[in-house]
Amino acid sequence: MIRILAGIVIGGAAGFAYYRLVGCSSGSCPITSNPYISTVYGSVLGALIAS
Repeated sequence: MIRILAGIVIGGAAGFAYYRLVGCSSGSCPITSNPYISTVYGSVLGALIAS
């Protein structure tokens, strides 16, 4: 359980970092144009990888 929670936290941080560093300035990218969506997407991927 701790491993999955760590995956969620690390994935969320990575998703937000991707939004902040790479992002999408035009707003046409559905995942990277919104910080909330990219953070949730990263959290879900982190949980899947950790499990």
